[in-house]
Amino acid sequence: MTDQESLIESFTKRIAALERENRALAEEAEALRMEREEARAKLFESLISNKKYLRELERLKKENALLRRMPLFLATVIEVGDDYVMLRQHGNNQEFITTAPPEIMEKLQPNSRVAINNSLTIVRLLERSVDARAKMMELIEAPNVTYDDVGGLDSQIQEIRETVELPLTRPELFSSIGIEPPRGVLLYGLPGTGKTLLAKAVAHHARATFIHMSGSELVHKFIGEGAQLVRDIFQMARDKAPSIVFIDEIDAVGSIRTHDGTTGSAEVNRTMMQLLAEMDGFRERGDVKIIAATNRIDILDPALLRPGRFDRIIEIPMPNEVARLKILEIHTKKMKLAGDVDLSSIAKQTEGASGAELKAIAVEAGMNAIRREATVVTMEDFRQAVKKVLGEEEKADESLRMFY
Repeated sequence: MTDQESLIESFTKRIAALERENRALAEEAEALRMEREEARAKLFESLISNKKYLRELERLKKENALLRRMPLFLATVIEVGDDYVMLRQHGNNQEFITTAPPEIMEKLQPNSRVAINNSLTIVRLLERSVDARAKMMELIEAPNVTYDDVGGLDSQIQEIRETVELPLTRPELFSSIGIEPPRGVLLYGLPGTGKTLLAKAVAHHARATFIHMSGSELVHKFIGEGAQLVRDIFQMARDKAPSIVFIDEIDAVGSIRTHDGTTGSAEVNRTMMQLLAEMDGFRERGDVKIIAATNRIDILDPALLRPGRFDRIIEIPMPNEVARLKILEIHTKKMKLAGDVDLSSIAKQTEGASGAELKAIAVEAGMNAIRREATVVTMEDFRQAVKKVLGEEEKADESLRMFY
């Protein structure tokens, strides 16, 4: 072997050794890279866990602070002076004089609820306590019923607008004359004549908070609960004035006071006396108007009917022929009527029908057309509807049975 060949062999072995060393280093670098990625993933998990533990630690610190903090006590403001506040603490009814920070002092009023600490210092001003049932009676969305949807009651609409809307929208008219505006209106009449419909129209047009309740909702099982609900309703009405309180079926709670020895009748009497006090008592009612509706004005207590509580008592009569025609036109304005439909004739045939019955006649006539799969409502559909709603068929059958 020559020197050249031995040199080539030496270089070949050296190159092979370097290649093996290079592969070993590459494998080691890959292992280190994987270890680094694994360490990075663990670090990321540790950061997430650390944030979670920090949040938990913060929560526990707040909870611990709440547990270590002394509780606050409830009190009611009796009198507010220039530099003092007289309070009555709930529970023991003790009265005392204390102070409050300037930012709270300027907001305090008699009967405000406040939270006090052990040193009897006012810490927080609380909202007024209002029954959740009273809050649910507030009408958030106005009904889509307008005065145009109330037929045959033009004079009644005029009276109720003068009594309810005008004092809220133009109070200067009453002050210029020097009289107090009417404070309440009572709607009475037979069922189905449009009392509640008229109240819905007022709720639609009035630019005021509208609170709707039924008289039966004020009657409760436990002593004092109905009276408390009445106080909360009128307090909410005063807080959100101008407002209108509508009491439907007021005869459920406002009938003539009697006592049969039961706690039920006594509780109804308590509720009505609270209602009388809220309507016209020592407390100023503010810009709050009252509308009530009843079918039985004959059983209402005289104290409820006197001026000052209900300054206007409006009868909602059964519709006459002209009013019946207008009601039929209102309820059929969106219906597809055949050429032979004569609403004037229907108005004559429906003597003694209420507005609710006339609406039922229009709906029943439409149902008759739907049963025939027709595209228009005919006069025959209305004739059948009148017989069904007003019960002429039943009356005819009854007369036949009596004859035989």
